Amino acid sequence: MPMASQPASKPTLLQVVRLALRRAHYSYRTEQSYVHWIRRFVRFNAQRHPRDLGAAEVTAFLNHLASERRVASATQNQALCALLFLYRAVLGCALPWLDGIERAKRSVRRPSVISGEEAARLLTHMQGTPRLVAGLLYGAGLRLREALNLRVKDVDLARTEIVVREGKGAKDRVTMLPELLVEPLREHLVRVRALHALDLRMGLGGAPLPFALARKYPRAGRDWGWQFVFPAQRLCRDPYTGAPVRFHLHESSLQRALARAVRAAGISRPLSPHTLRHAFATQLLRAGYDIRTVQELLGHKDVETTMIYTHVLNRGGRGVRSPLDAG
Repeated sequence: MPMASQPASKPTLLQVVRLALRRAHYSYRTEQSYVHWIRRFVRFNAQRHPRDLGAAEVTAFLNHLASERRVASATQNQALCALLFLYRAVLGCALPWLDGIERAKRSVRRPSVISGEEAARLLTHMQGTPRLVAGLLYGAGLRLREALNLRVKDVDLARTEIVVREGKGAKDRVTMLPELLVEPLREHLVRVRALHALDLRMGLGGAPLPFALARKYPRAGRDWGWQFVFPAQRLCRDPYTGAPVRFHLHESSLQRALARAVRAAGISRPLSPHTLRHAFATQLLRAGYDIRTVQELLGHKDVETTMIYTHVLNRGGRGVRSPLDAG
C-alpha cells in the first residue's frame, strides 16, 4: 500500500518575504538587508508575529535603533523601508499610520575627494586586478558594485565604452572606458577566459544570471559574454538555484587593497573606493565639462546630486579671497 504523501510544510514568514522580494525583482543584496531588519524587528518584540503588532511597536523599534543603537539615518530609513514592505507587500495590511512615520533626515556632507596627483600616486601602489578596478572607479566614475558587476559583453574595448547594467535606481547607462585601461583590460580578459575554459572542461563555467534569464536561456550562464569581468577565485552556490557558479570578486578584496595603497602612498586621511568616484566627478568639472554631462556619466537621477561637487571645487570660504592674503 503506497504511503500517504506528507502535507507540504507551511512556509515561514521570512520565506514568504524572500518570495515576495524576488517576485518584485529586488536585488539579492536588498533581499538580505530586508530579511535582516524584519528578523531584528521580530526579535525586538519577543518573537511576536508582525500581524499582531502595530504603530507603537514599529515606532519603538525605530526609536531603539536611533537612540540606543545610534545607527545612521540611512540605516534607520533602510529598516523602515523593510517594515513598509513587510506590511504592505507581504501581510497586505492597510496601516495608514505607516505613512505618517517621519523618515530620519540624512546629513548633507561634502564628499571626500583627492587630487589628480594623489589619485595617480595611489594607483601606483596597487597591482593586478585591484588596480584595474580602482582605475575604473577613478577613470570611469563607476561605483564599486557597478565595477564588480560588469560582464564581459558590457565592455567594448574597440569603442572604449562601458555599459553599466542595473546601476543605482535599476538604471542602465553608458560611460567611457579610459584608453589607458584598454590594453591592461585586454590582457586581463585573456586570463579570465582561460579560467572560464578550465571551468567548462570541469563541467562548471556558469555565471549567475539576473532574474528569470536562467530559466529562459538555461545555457546562457556558460556563455563567455555573461562571465564577470572580475571573477572570484573560488566557486560558490547561487543563492537562487543552489548551483555552483563563479561570482564576482567580493567588495572587501578591493577595500583591503585600497587601504594598503593609502598607507603606502602616505595619504593621511581615510579614503574609500567611493572617494575615487568623487575624484572623477570633480576632475571633470574642473576641466570645464558641462554638469549635465557629468550627471549622465555618474548616473545621478537629479542634477542637484551632481551639484554638490561644485562646492568641492570652491576654495575655503566659498572662494572668497581673505583680506589677509590680499595684503
